[in-house]
Amino acid sequence: MRSSNPVFSRRGFSRDNGYAGFNTAPQAGYAQGNPYAQGGNPYAQNPYANNPYAQQDLQQGAPPQAPATTGRMTMDDVVTRSAMTLGTVAVGAVLAWALLPISSTSFGLAFGSAIVAMVLALIQSFKRTPVPALILGYAAFEGVFLGVISEMYNSQWSGAPFQAVLGTMAVSAATLLVYRAGWIRVTARYARVGMSIAIAFVLVMAVNLLLVAFGVADNGGLRSFGPLGAIVGIIAILLGAFFLTLDFKQIEDGIAYGAPKNEAWLAAFGLTMTLVWIYVEMLRLVAIFSSND
Repeated sequence: MRSSNPVFSRRGFSRDNGYAGFNTAPQAGYAQGNPYAQGGNPYAQNPYANNPYAQQDLQQGAPPQAPATTGRMTMDDVVTRSAMTLGTVAVGAVLAWALLPISSTSFGLAFGSAIVAMVLALIQSFKRTPVPALILGYAAFEGVFLGVISEMYNSQWSGAPFQAVLGTMAVSAATLLVYRAGWIRVTARYARVGMSIAIAFVLVMAVNLLLVAFGVADNGGLRSFGPLGAIVGIIAILLGAFFLTLDFKQIEDGIAYGAPKNEAWLAAFGLTMTLVWIYVEMLRLVAIFSSND
C-alpha cells in the first residue's frame, strides 16, 4: 500500500532511488527547481527530490518504522558523511586562500573550479547510486572556488568571510530548531509553493544576468550592492533555508523508511550544496551592509 506521508502519497520517484525529481510537471523535481542547477551557477542540483523509501507493505495511516535490518542509513552515517564533505570544502577553501594570491589567474582558477564542481555534481545527480569520489571531488573543487572568492571579499571587506560563516551557522541552526519544533511541516503543498518561488527567483536572476551582460542594467541590476541587492540576497538566503528543510525531511524519512546506508552520501551531498548556497549569499549580504556603513 502507499505511504500515508502526504509527500510520498502524491508523488512518485524518477530514476529509481536516485532522488532525481518529482514526476509531476509543475515542480519538475527538487533537482530541477534548485536554483543552483540553473544559470551556470556552480551549485548544481539538490538530489533530494523525493523519498524513495516508502515501503509498499506499510499499512495505510501507520507511522513509518525504521527496519531492524542492518545496512540501513542512520543519523550517525549522515553526520559522518556530512563532516567529510564539509571538511573537504573547508580544506580546499583554506588551501586556495593560502596558496592562490588575488589575481586574474586565481579568479580564472576559481571560475574553472566552479565549472568542474558543477559538472561533477550533475554527473552524481543523474547516477542511480551515490559515488563518494564524485561527491568528494565536487566538495574539493567547490572549496577552491569558495577560498578564492572569500579571499577577494576579505580584501575589500575585512572579516566578511568570518561573518558569513557565522551567519550561515546561525541560519542553519535556526532552521533546524524551527523544523524540529514542528513549526514547519514539509508537505506536498509546502514543497510546491517553495519550489514555485525558487523557480521564479531563478528565472528573474537569469533575466537580470542577461540585462547586465548586454548593458541594459547597470551595477549588477538586481544583484547590485545597494538596498535592492540586499533584499534579493535576503530572499536567496530564505530560499536556502527552505531547501534545508527539504534536506532535513529527506534525511528524517530516509532513516525512518530504511534507506540503504550508502544513501547517507546523498544526504551529505545535498546538505553541502545548500550550505554553500547560503554561505555565498551571506557573503554578498555582509559585503552589502559593510559597503553602506
